[in-house]
Amino acid sequence: MPDSSKLITVPVGRLGIIPMKSCEELGKKVDSYLVKWRKERSKPENTDLHFYGYERDTYIVKSECPRFASGEAKGTIKESVRGTDLYLLVDVGNYSIEYNLGGRMVPMSPDDHYQDLKRVIAASAGKANRINVIMPFLYESRQHKRNSRESLDCALALQELVDYGVTNIITFDAHDPRVQNAIPVNGFENIMPTYQFIKSLLRSTSDLTIDKDHLMVISPDEGAMHRAIYFANHFGVDVGMFYKRRDYSQVVNGKNPIVAHEFLGDDVAGKDVIIIDDMIASGESMLDVAKKLKALKAKRVFCLATFGLFTAGLEVFDEAYKEGTIEKIITTNVTYQKPELLTREWYESADMSKYIAIIIDHLNHDASLSDLLDPRERIQARVNEYRQTHTISDNYSAQSSMDSIGL
Repeated sequence: MPDSSKLITVPVGRLGIIPMKSCEELGKKVDSYLVKWRKERSKPENTDLHFYGYERDTYIVKSECPRFASGEAKGTIKESVRGTDLYLLVDVGNYSIEYNLGGRMVPMSPDDHYQDLKRVIAASAGKANRINVIMPFLYESRQHKRNSRESLDCALALQELVDYGVTNIITFDAHDPRVQNAIPVNGFENIMPTYQFIKSLLRSTSDLTIDKDHLMVISPDEGAMHRAIYFANHFGVDVGMFYKRRDYSQVVNGKNPIVAHEFLGDDVAGKDVIIIDDMIASGESMLDVAKKLKALKAKRVFCLATFGLFTAGLEVFDEAYKEGTIEKIITTNVTYQKPELLTREWYESADMSKYIAIIIDHLNHDASLSDLLDPRERIQARVNEYRQTHTISDNYSAQSSMDSIGL
C-alpha cells in the first residue's frame, strides 16, 4: 500500500473513474488499485458524511458512446455523477477500435477518440463537482508549434477542454510541454515515466554495469536531449546525441524525410547504450540510430520510449533483434499495445497503472503531487540496490517517505 500520510484531507468529491473504450484495460487496473488501497485505509471516521462512498467495490462509472450507421455518435453516462470528482481516461492513439460507418467497419482515429471524450464530458451536463482528464498521449501534441500557415491543434484542444469545464489535464511525456502555455492558469501536469523505465530496465537486465566506462545514454535527436541528460545523470554516465539531416525539398507522410543521422559524443565502442525518446512511431528513426551505434561498435542497444505505436508493424523490429541491432525495447502501457507485441522476446512493458492510481488518489484529496512528480530519491535507491545485487526487488521499501510510496 502506498504512503497515505498526505491523504488527510476530505476528498474533493465522491470519486468516479470513466475509462473511455480506448482505455478500458488500463482503467480496470487503476480501479483495482484504488479499491484495494481504500479498503485497507478505511477507518471509523470515514463513515462521516464527507466520506460517503469513499470505500466501494468499484469506482468506475458506466458510460458509452453508441454510434448510428451514419457514423454519428452520442455520449451517455449510465449513473449519477452529481457532486462526483470525475477522472476520464482516454487513449487517442488506440487504433484497434472500429465502428460501423455506412456498412463498413472503420478504425477510430485520434479525432474520433477526442470527440467521444468531449461527448462524455457533455453528458455529465455540469453535474460533476470536478472533471479531470487523463490523456497519456496528448491529442495532436506533434502539432504543437507553427512553422508556416498551420493550425495549432494541440493548443486549441487544450483550450476547448478547459471551455468544457475540465479542471485538470494530466498527460505523459508531452512532445513539447510548453504547449501548456495555451492554458496557463489551468491545471496541467506533464508526467515523466523515468522511474518506471529504470525499474523495468534493471528488473529485466541482470548484467548491466552502471558506470561511464560501460554505459552511455543516447538522444536520437536534439528534441530528446533533456530526457537523455536527466536519465544519464541518475546513472552517472555520459550522453551522446544524433542530429537529423532532413530533405526540406519534399514532404513524405506529413514530414520531411531524414537523409542521415550524424553522431555527436564520446566513443561508444564496447559500451551498452540506451536510446531514449518520447515515442516509437514507425521505428525507422530509432532503428537507424541503433544501426549507426552498432556500426560504431556499441555492445548492446536498449531502446526506451514512452509511447510504442509501432505503426509500420513489428516485423522490422523482429529483424533488427535477429540481426543483433537491438537488445531490448521498453515502452509503457499508457497507449494501445498489440497482443502480439507482448509476446516478443525483445519487448518489455513498463506498467503505469499503479502510478496513475496514486495520482488520482492524491488529486481526489487535493494533496500535493510534488513527491510523485520528482522521483529522484526513488530512482537513486533502485540504482544503488541494483549496483549491490544486480537485480531489484518487486516491492522495494526504504526508510524515506519517498520510497514508501512504493511505485
